[in-house]
Amino acid sequence: MTNSQPSSTSHPGPTPARERTLVLGGGGSAGNAWLIGVIAGLFDSGVDVTAADLIIGTSAGATAAAQITSAPLSELFAATLAPVRRLGGAQHDRPSAPASQTEHLERMRRIIASAENAADMRRKIGAAALESDASSDGSWPERWRATVAARLPRQEWPERSIRITAVDPYTGEPVVFDRDSGVELADAVAASTSNGFGVPPYRIGERRFIDGGYRRNENADLAAGYGRVLVLSPLGGRTLHPLEWVMQLSAQVDELRAGGSRVETILPDAASLAAFGGNMMDLSVRPAAARAGYEQGKGVAARLAEFWC
Repeated sequence: MTNSQPSSTSHPGPTPARERTLVLGGGGSAGNAWLIGVIAGLFDSGVDVTAADLIIGTSAGATAAAQITSAPLSELFAATLAPVRRLGGAQHDRPSAPASQTEHLERMRRIIASAENAADMRRKIGAAALESDASSDGSWPERWRATVAARLPRQEWPERSIRITAVDPYTGEPVVFDRDSGVELADAVAASTSNGFGVPPYRIGERRFIDGGYRRNENADLAAGYGRVLVLSPLGGRTLHPLEWVMQLSAQVDELRAGGSRVETILPDAASLAAFGGNMMDLSVRPAAARAGYEQGKGVAARLAEFWC
C-alpha cells in the first residue's frame, strides 16, 4: 500500500474527449461477474463499450473498470466461469468474515431511518466504520489490498481514462481517484470496495476511505457533460433511501438528460436476477451471473449499437 497522500476531488476536471462514458455500478461479487459478462456479450456482438472516453467505476464496478481496461475481455470472461467451491454455506468475497448481506441491509436501513439526509447518512456510516477501525488489529488494509491486487490483470493505471469513487468516512464527502491522484490502482479499488460493515475503512497513508456506493450506487451523475452515457447497474437502480434524497438511478439519469446527455441503462433481467440468488457476495454464483450477463449483453447489443457506435 502506498504511503503517499492522495490528491482527489469531488468534481474531476475534463478529459480530452467528452463523448462516451461507461458507468459501472456496485453489486458485490455477483455484480462484478455480471458486469464482465454483459460487457463481453456486447463486445462479441460488435459493441465495444470498453472504448468509452471515460469509465466510472464504483465498488464492484471499480474492480470491473480496472479489469476491462487491462486485459482482453475473452480472458476476463473465461476467468469468471471457473467454478468456485462454496465454503460452509455463504462465502464472502472478503479476507475476513464480515456481517452477512442480510445484516448489512438491516444496519443500512437503521442508519437511513435515523439520518436527516444523504450527507448525514454518509457521516453516520463513516462513524460506524471508524469505530470498527478503532477495534481492529490494523492488518485489514494490507490483507484487503492483496486480495484486490490479485484480481487486477495489471497493477498500473490504464492509459484509458477511468475514475474510481470512494467516500471519506470522517466527513462523508465523496472522493474520486484517477491516474493523476497519486494513488496506486489497487489502493483506489480497495478503497472503493471497503463497505465499512464488519470491516474497517481502507487506509491510504493517513486517510481512510469507504465504499463509493454510499454517495450514489452508480454515481452516473459524474458523467455530466458527456454526450452519451451507458449505465450498467447490477443492483437494478434500486435504492433503500427516501426518494427525496435523489440517490436512485432514475434521478441520476434525469439529471444527465437535463444537462443534454443521451443515456441508456442496462439492468439485470429475470435470468440474471435468478443467477444472483439471495447473496450477491457469494463467490459461488459468479459463473452463473457471468453467463446470464453474457446472454443479456448479446440480447441488448442490437438496441445499443446505434446509440453507442
